[in-house]
Amino acid sequence: MFTPEEILQKSITAGVNKLKKTLLAKMILGFIGGAMISIGFLAYVRVTASIPNNLASVKALVGGAVFPIGLIIILLAGGELATGNMMAVGTSIFAKKASLVDYLKNLLVITFFNFVGAVFVAYFFGHVVGLTHVGPFQESVIAVAKAKTSATFLSAFVSGIGCNWLVGIAVWLALGAKDAAGKIMGIWFPIMIFVTVGFQHSIANCFIIPAAIFEDGSTWGLFFQNFVPVYLGNIIGGIIFVAGFYYYSYASKNK
Repeated sequence: MFTPEEILQKSITAGVNKLKKTLLAKMILGFIGGAMISIGFLAYVRVTASIPNNLASVKALVGGAVFPIGLIIILLAGGELATGNMMAVGTSIFAKKASLVDYLKNLLVITFFNFVGAVFVAYFFGHVVGLTHVGPFQESVIAVAKAKTSATFLSAFVSGIGCNWLVGIAVWLALGAKDAAGKIMGIWFPIMIFVTVGFQHSIANCFIIPAAIFEDGSTWGLFFQNFVPVYLGNIIGGIIFVAGFYYYSYASKNK
């Protein structure tokens, strides 16, 4: 592993490089990011749907164990995820290598194409192929979406903070690892924990709630009602709880 000071510098560089990508690259990689996170969530649905509800803890752990494949693919093969950028580009803001306007413009583009990728998977792989359209899988998608959209604004906001604190740490650890195996391990456990405890991830919700909508189990109104507080919480978790905390803890040795 690299030292925390070295990881910070790598994060700042990664954040700057994300801003330098062409619009076309951001569109494509954003689509991939949304799709891969959604495939991880689709795997969660497929492996947990048949586990009885009286084994809720086991169900959450099993689902959490397969969900991280999405972020692993994004960080190792390539992709852009808004929640990861909230942290990585955030460090470049603290280092004065980017402006808040740069940060928000990047998030706008990546978030939109994450959404497109997530809805693509929800509709074509979930609904059209039938992976979320029948039996216990349909019931599971609707139940998970209902739990997400039933949260109050404050609950969803705070849950979003917790989620992206862990996602940001996963990205931080991936930057710190020196080989692929280390990156996979660094990503796997923080993501598994956020899923297991039930924190809310705005881009993952761009899959699960539309998937329920396509099965007549939710509405777009409920989606946006959920998305806003979770997304805001994700921003705070990424830019403050990871980028800010680590920048002010480790930046002095990089000056």
